[in-house]
Amino acid sequence: MNPSAVATASRAAPAAVPWYRTLNRVQWNTLIGSNLGWLFDGFETYALVLTVGVAMQQLLAPELHPQIPAYAGMVIAITLLGWGVGGMIGGILADYIGRKRMMIIAVLAYSLTSGLSAFSFNWISFAFLRFLVGVAVGSEWATGSSMVAELWPDHARGKGAGLMQCGLGIGFFIASLVWLFISPLGPDAWRYMYLIGIVPALLTLWIRRAIPESEVWRKAAARRRAENARFTLVDLFADRSLRRQTMLVFLMSLASTAGFWAISTWVPPFIGGVAAASGLNAARWASYAGLAYTFGAVVGYISLGFLADRFGRKPVTIVFFVCALLLTPVLFFWTRDPQLLLILACVNAVFSNGQFSWMPAWLPELYPTRMRATALAFAFNGPRFIAFLGPLVAGTMIVQFGGYGQAAMVLALIYIVGIAAAPFLPETVGKPLPA
Repeated sequence: MNPSAVATASRAAPAAVPWYRTLNRVQWNTLIGSNLGWLFDGFETYALVLTVGVAMQQLLAPELHPQIPAYAGMVIAITLLGWGVGGMIGGILADYIGRKRMMIIAVLAYSLTSGLSAFSFNWISFAFLRFLVGVAVGSEWATGSSMVAELWPDHARGKGAGLMQCGLGIGFFIASLVWLFISPLGPDAWRYMYLIGIVPALLTLWIRRAIPESEVWRKAAARRRAENARFTLVDLFADRSLRRQTMLVFLMSLASTAGFWAISTWVPPFIGGVAAASGLNAARWASYAGLAYTFGAVVGYISLGFLADRFGRKPVTIVFFVCALLLTPVLFFWTRDPQLLLILACVNAVFSNGQFSWMPAWLPELYPTRMRATALAFAFNGPRFIAFLGPLVAGTMIVQFGGYGQAAMVLALIYIVGIAAAPFLPETVGKPLPA
């Protein structure tokens, strides 16, 4: 049966049938492929956070070792910049060459560039290759989100989005777990982490066989060619209502992105420092913190998607923004008990990281197919052209404000922007995708 016909037929789910029984194999395969693509993206992203300091010890001259935090921040910032560039390019290409083809290109690209990162010979070559990894990683999300949205039925689209988005957290979790075993293998351990990044290339063989191209996209692409439509990025801002909507989602995405980088990257060293003050192993407790935080993120990604299908995109997204704001001071100021901090980190991550699922759940329902991937790419990746500055100034902020907690609270105030912007977007739960 034609995949689009199956998707259309399953839109009206019988109340007596569990939602997961209304889905066919094509829809499940689409979710699995998108989730795995995002999982490997998460692995690559967090592998850098975990290993960049160790890599700099080997790639920098000994006299530059006191400046390792600055160089590490620079490499992370360059990767984020590449993510933004690649996200924009990948989203636009997905609207022109197809969702499936772009996903295959993205997976192959970040597998290749990740593997090459293992052979870096100085910090410049490492930063350059990580920029290319960022370009490839950034181009995958909008493609996967568009595919899930276009192939999953209206009544379960939020669930599909949450289940896809949780791949990032699972990738973070796997990277933390793998690093626990690889880190003791010597000064070249960081190189082994990047060699593992070659594995996702095998995923493309399965994608080619198991996932069809979106029929919704095929029809939209045919209309675009017939009508000689405007370039998608221009089209996104040509219509006044779409332009206003796009600026609102950009502000919300900026709040989610800046809040994420303000909190998630500081939680492990913060808890590690607290543990060290209690006479515990700082590195081990920082790893525990990363695992706890990532577990909470996975719970949050899935929860938002399911809750958004039940209660609506708008109220659930606002609640996640509010909880992320309120839980930031609880995490950083309430206690200095390392074990309790692990629990608080997990709960905080449910909202500060889990809130990202509003994007794949809500954004595809706001834009027509002809520009959907471009719009998602702009909303998701555009803020990274601002957020990439965060790692560059993180160390200065921590010193300037007198600690992780104070600095995190200053940046967490940006959640107020998301809270203020969300009410002005239309509610779309259960509605068909715009044609």
